[in-house]
Amino acid sequence: METRKRSFAKAVSWQGLGIVTMLALGFLFTGSLWSGGALAVLSSLLGFFSYLLHERVWASIGWGLAGDRRQGPTETVAAAERLDPAAARQWSPASA
Repeated sequence: METRKRSFAKAVSWQGLGIVTMLALGFLFTGSLWSGGALAVLSSLLGFFSYLLHERVWASIGWGLAGDRRQGPTETVAAAERLDPAAARQWSPASA
C-alpha cells in the first residue's frame, strides 16, 4: 500500500502531464498559446471534478468488492459461520 504523500505526488505529476499535453494540443489546434492554456486549464478542472464525482458514485456501489458492503448482519454472520462456526456465534444477533 502506498503512502498518501506518494499518491499525492503521483496525482500531481499526472495532472501536470495532462496540462502540458492539453496545452500542446490546444496550441496546435488554435495557434494561440493563450487559447491552448485556457483549454488545458478548463480541461484539467473538468476532469478533476468529473473524477471526484465518478469516484463518489463508485464508492456507493458495492458490486465487485471483496466482502460486499451491502450485506446486512444476517448475511455477514451466515458467511462467518461457514468459515468458523464457533467464532461466528459470539457475534450473532441472537446471542446479543
